[in-house]
Amino acid sequence: MVRHTQRLSLRAPEDRDLPFLTELFSRPELVVHRPNPTPDSPEESARRLVRDKAHWRVHGFGRWAVEAEGRLIGFGGVTVSTEFEGLNMSYHLHPDCWGSGYATELVRGALAFSFSDLNARRVIGLVRPVNLASRRVLEKCGFGFRREVMLHGAPTHLFSCGPEALSA
Repeated sequence: MVRHTQRLSLRAPEDRDLPFLTELFSRPELVVHRPNPTPDSPEESARRLVRDKAHWRVHGFGRWAVEAEGRLIGFGGVTVSTEFEGLNMSYHLHPDCWGSGYATELVRGALAFSFSDLNARRVIGLVRPVNLASRRVLEKCGFGFRREVMLHGAPTHLFSCGPEALSA
């Protein structure tokens, strides 16, 4: 099933997405805010795709493959958090698309899906303190800073929002 926002098409990831996913996560500017900012190997990207597809099979939703103007531009959406209460929001868009408003549009679409379709009570976003652009996207979409947590050995800011974010 494909979902649509004003400019985006959102669909479950497929095997045909692997070349794009591999190229995306090989970009140093995409992984710079990780505790270990080493780009993913092709094998790591393949494992990422397998995990995303498995999440869809188990839960019936997950990170979407995000398309704009008929081309794949990234991946994002919500997944079940195993470490924190609430669904976990994530998004990784190709750097060529940064600054276009696509991340904000994706997050708003994922929130609408989470609260309306999944009846979620809480969605979280985990952001490294130096990733100001990602923080601004979350705040623009109604997320508030809650606390600092340690994630993969690095300080991380936990943001969250509830259904009231849809009216913001």
